[in-house]
Amino acid sequence: MSADASAIPALRRIRADVQSMHAYAVQDAAGMVKLDAMENPHTLSADLQAALGARLGALAINRYPGPRIDDLKRALAAHVDLPEGHALVLGNGSDEIISLLAMACDVPAADTPDGLPPAILAPLPGFVMYAISAQLQGLRFVGVPLSADFQLDTDAMCAAIAAYRPAITYLAYPNNPTANLWDADAMARVIAAAAAVDGLVVVDEAYQPFASRSWQDAIRRDPAGHAHVLLMRTLSKFGLAGVRLGYLMGPAALVAEIDKVRPPYNISVLNAECALFALEHAAVFEAQAADIRAQRQRLADAVAALPGVQAWPSDANMLLVRMPGGEAGAQRVFDALRRSGILVKNVSRMHALLAGCLRLTVGTEDENTRMLAALQQALAPSPTLSLPTDAPTR
Repeated sequence: MSADASAIPALRRIRADVQSMHAYAVQDAAGMVKLDAMENPHTLSADLQAALGARLGALAINRYPGPRIDDLKRALAAHVDLPEGHALVLGNGSDEIISLLAMACDVPAADTPDGLPPAILAPLPGFVMYAISAQLQGLRFVGVPLSADFQLDTDAMCAAIAAYRPAITYLAYPNNPTANLWDADAMARVIAAAAAVDGLVVVDEAYQPFASRSWQDAIRRDPAGHAHVLLMRTLSKFGLAGVRLGYLMGPAALVAEIDKVRPPYNISVLNAECALFALEHAAVFEAQAADIRAQRQRLADAVAALPGVQAWPSDANMLLVRMPGGEAGAQRVFDALRRSGILVKNVSRMHALLAGCLRLTVGTEDENTRMLAALQQALAPSPTLSLPTDAPTR
């Protein structure tokens, strides 16, 4: 119970577990080179900014969102080449979709085989919102640790699915914060295991613009084997993090049920028009993604050459790197980068497997140059003071 409950008795109405939680923390990035949140670092050109501004200024913001939302759904369906028999639902970022999924699957405990609340299962370390959405909806969260090299522990995943019979199994592809794609055979085994307990699988492709492959290809090859699989994406990494537009694709019958718990008018006319504008200029954003992929390789090569630093391969717009000196070493480097005006993410305390790790967002060429220089300085040996041989001692 909050310490202020005596002063504000109404606080007793707030759930105890909510009062004990910490709010999702966003680092203060004022005046910093912001490389902590996997954002696309590129801005629109002046002419595109002017064109977008004119379109937004002409919108009827006095009206609730209407047919333009359907226009956006059709544009997204064309953009992703939506498979036949599939549909999509829009969310205010993929965070809202994750919450909608938990809400839709929250059947009464009395109706479950073991008399317990439904479970949501995901590998760990992974995206924190899977667990948070489960907790807020009163569901159980089951985390299955990855292997030491951040691969799916397939046997452990399948055993946990058989034991807990989760309503939803999340597979981030690529994963956050490890940035890697899972082995295809491991994915297939986990997806089949979820089908055996009548569970949903959500393949989270938030970082698809930077990945070497998509699970959508497997869905096309075997639609029957993926009748329980939903594919989730976002336009945040595409380049519209400020717009907040996520979408979920899957068999139309499944998507229709998720759509029932979506709040009316959850996508504003401003968000929808921004997204439509971006899709009309998809080539611009694809060129930005290509630049980020090239910068990712440059950054990976440079980081791998730093003394004592371990880096993992990435299929996202981030790199996971382990600093020498464990958790304390990661904190020292993080603090040194901050003093140099570079903001990254210290994930060392998120999970035992991440001890000593920082997550670096891939920025522009100039931002990456500045980050590398700051990293080199942070990792340089501390100078030692040498006294002349005739110096007095005491």
